[in-house]
Amino acid sequence: MRIRKVSPADLKVGMLIPWNVYGENGGLLVRKGHLIASAAQIEALVERGSFEDDSESSPQTREPDSVLRKLNAAQLELQLLLRAVACRAAPSDLRRQLEDVASLVGEAVDLSADVALAAILHNQQAMPYAVRHSVDTAVLAQVLARALKMAPAPMLSMTLAALTMNVGMLEQHEHLQANRAPLSGAEQALLKAHPQRGVDLLRQAGIDDPLWLDCVLSHHENEDGSGYPAGRVGADLAEAAKLIAIADRYCARVAERGYRKNLPPNTALREILLEARQTLDGQLAAVLIRELGIYPIGTYVRLLNGEVGVVSRKGLNPTTPHVESIVGPRGAPLDVFLRRDTRGDLHGIREVLGAAQVNAPFRMEQIWGRVASL
Repeated sequence: MRIRKVSPADLKVGMLIPWNVYGENGGLLVRKGHLIASAAQIEALVERGSFEDDSESSPQTREPDSVLRKLNAAQLELQLLLRAVACRAAPSDLRRQLEDVASLVGEAVDLSADVALAAILHNQQAMPYAVRHSVDTAVLAQVLARALKMAPAPMLSMTLAALTMNVGMLEQHEHLQANRAPLSGAEQALLKAHPQRGVDLLRQAGIDDPLWLDCVLSHHENEDGSGYPAGRVGADLAEAAKLIAIADRYCARVAERGYRKNLPPNTALREILLEARQTLDGQLAAVLIRELGIYPIGTYVRLLNGEVGVVSRKGLNPTTPHVESIVGPRGAPLDVFLRRDTRGDLHGIREVLGAAQVNAPFRMEQIWGRVASL
């Protein structure tokens, strides 16, 4: 065993530190298991930290890559950056730090798009809604953009826009989230003003990427010109802005919110398909259905045999996904989850259930493995 300085190659944003890190005087800087949430933390540890390297005497055990840890780290770092922008105190390297957050989102989707999409439904308590929703929207927009083979540069601008789309109403978001009454006229006016205010805040923070800013400004515009703030029509909107708009609407409708009851995923998709006749791009709505399926990953369902399960991955067609049964036909939670192919008559899907109808808490790792561990 030897004492070794921490190097940039030892740490990545989103990982759990595999050893105690000590300062120059031998004092403990960071305990083993601490979550690396930002590049700035890595820089500080590289500058000051050392650790006991026992890799020569025994294999070093590192935590496996995890989608949830990456997404939670993205949310943690994004929360700090959005607050700084909203308070007009953004760091000078804001774009670099936000690109680090976007990289975490991309790495999570690379690792498992299924788990990243399931996290939209099952990782809703990790952070406040305003931050969590922005990361969820970035995840889904990336999944759709990859299906359309969008080039890397516009995809990055789109992801950055999704992460920052609501910075113009960050201060009021939690109040609105906790509000149980319908929105007042003043609150509705605030909602309609937040795209332009977000652009103004980002410009003041040094952001000048035209596609990024245009997507923030346009993520509530509609195909028929009925959106806000400028009433632009579909022909005038960038594809990246349309992807954010459709991802934003889906993620908002399936999320737990104070002033609006969340919808089952299939109901949210049905509403979006209806809207595609006027307010949304019909072709992009079709891509959304193709990528998520009729029963999006993470949806609670009841099978024909009475079992209750969670959609774990897509099947051969949109109506027959694979399901992990977590509750038996008599209503008792299962100690061992059962994999079901819904193509069969016995295990076909009878109905979609809301989370409140399923009294069987589980860890995502139980269904998707260690890639979904916290």
